[in-house]
Amino acid sequence: MKPAEEYILNQPEPFKSILLHLQILIEATFSEVDLQFKWKIPFYYLNEKPFCYLNPSKKKGYVDVVFWVSAHLTKYNEHLISENRKVVKSLRYFKIEDINEEILLSVLKEAHSLKGKGFYKRN
Repeated sequence: MKPAEEYILNQPEPFKSILLHLQILIEATFSEVDLQFKWKIPFYYLNEKPFCYLNPSKKKGYVDVVFWVSAHLTKYNEHLISENRKVVKSLRYFKIEDINEEILLSVLKEAHSLKGKGFYKRN
């Protein structure tokens, strides 16, 4: 078992269920992603470049799906959270029912289409 998968399975509820659901959605949509364990969290890579990561915050009670190319994202910006962050944006889930698959998959597909872009948006 990969360290990232072990990490997900060892999370307490509701984090475990949220993370497993997100993992299924991401991996079913993008078969070419590679789930790794970087910076002590599950991190998806696409063609050996960062794609997105899953960041559970037990103190605050949510799981974020954080997008690496978020400086370039244009869809569903009203749902993307950027508070106290300089560059990255995320979709945040407090319970599994919060996951709107249409929004998540749309943002993931846009991020996938931007995979050649850099972390920062340069003019």
